[in-house]
Parts: sequence; C-alpha cells; structure tokens
Amino acid sequence: MAHWIRFERDGAAGFGTLDGETITVCDGDMFAGATPTGDTIALGDATLLTPCTPSKLIALWNNSRSAAEKQGLAQPEYPLFFIKPPNTYLPAGGVIGKPAAYDGRVIYEAELGIVIGTECKDADVTAAAGAIFGYTCVNDVTALQLLDADPSFAQWSRAKGFDTFGAFGPTIATETDISGATIRAELNGRERQNYPVSDLFMQPAEIVSQLSQAMTLHPGDLIACGTGPGALPMKPGATIDVIIDGIGTLSNTYDL
Repeated sequence: MAHWIRFERDGAAGFGTLDGETITVCDGDMFAGATPTGDTIALGDATLLTPCTPSKLIALWNNSRSAAEKQGLAQPEYPLFFIKPPNTYLPAGGVIGKPAAYDGRVIYEAELGIVIGTECKDADVTAAAGAIFGYTCVNDVTALQLLDADPSFAQWSRAKGFDTFGAFGPTIATETDISGATIRAELNGRERQNYPVSDLFMQPAEIVSQLSQAMTLHPGDLIACGTGPGALPMKPGATIDVIIDGIGTLSNTYDL
C-alpha cells in the first residue's frame, strides 16, 4: 500500500508518498510513471494540498442501504449524482467557510472517495476496477436548507457548490482492499457516523462502470460514494473528522 500526497514547499507544489511523518518526493506523473527524486521532507515542513486536482468531483446520493431505510427510499437502478465544482475543493487542515449569504444549517457528510487513475469510458466492471487508482476521504458539505428552498427546482449545485464545500484527503491510498472498511465521522471528537463500505448499494467498480457510460472519467477525477446515516449540522468553531480504515483521517474546521 502507498499513500500519495500533494504538498507545497517554498511556494512550489510537489507530490510524493507519505510514510509516517516523512514524504518521499517524486517527479513525473502520479498516475503514470512517478519516480522518487531521492529527496525526503518532513510532513511538518510542508503545507498540505488536496491529494489530486480533479477535473470533476462526482458525488452520489442515495447510495447507502441504512440511510435509504431511514428515509423510506428505494434502491436506485443507476447512480444518482451531482457534480461539485473545483471552487469547493479543500485540503485536510483547511477551514470550511460558512457562506455569508446563507444562515441555515450546514451539514457534514463522511464519504469514501474513489480516485480515477486512467481514462475510463464505457467500461465494464472489470475494466472499471482497473481504472481505480486508489481511495481517499471526502466530506461532502451541504447547505441543507437550500436543497428544497424553491419548490420548482431542487438546488443541488447551489447547496453543494459553495467555496470549501468539497474537502478531501489527506492522501490517496493505493493497492488497498477497502471492502471491509468502515467510514466514520467525528464532530468535536464525538462519533456521529459509522457505517461500513458494504452498506453502499453500489460498490466502487460498479459506480465507476456506470458513470463511465455517461461521461469520460480522467486521471485524478474523484467520485464520492454517498453518505450513511448520521449527517448533522456543524456550528462555527467545530472540528469535523472523516475517518476511513486503511485510508486515514480528513480533519477540517468549520468557521465563519
């Protein structure tokens, strides 16, 4: 298993693999032929960036059995998704900002993130599995009361698309089996979400295959697999941690 990370040092962006508190710096392309430079730096001497720069962040809705049961929803036949724009992207340690023009509830959503490693279009499940580079932690932040504010139009893009509302990282874990992993959220250190990857209606390879029928997926693209029960509002000053077995902990604060 490797944990890939992007960082900034002395004003320049770089990438490499993280082992404990040490980054092994690499050159080339993370997804196609990265080579160690021989340089290592301490994690504490670098500023974390998002571990990839997706051309799109595709996020699923209603992909949790337990959440669907609580809400009285049926299992979807295909992925129900929306897209979060690049202005939402936020690295580990960043501050999720409360929108100035919105006074309602802002909720966290702890999710498994799939990172694409090779271009993928019209792929079957086997090819889709081969297109997965690795996995990361995602917090799909939502301005909840905007979703249905206009009865004529569900405002998914507006509710999900504010600056800093797409936190993910801190690393991408590769060559790891996440089938038995658990996804958790802790709000100010108190566990609020805890559900297994097996709770997802659609598993990663199926998700990638289905989405590739609708659009070309490119290296670095990110898919958030949908959240389980327990997503709750955050108050300014809160710390929210998304924790996934074998992948790591995405920690952010929420503030004005």
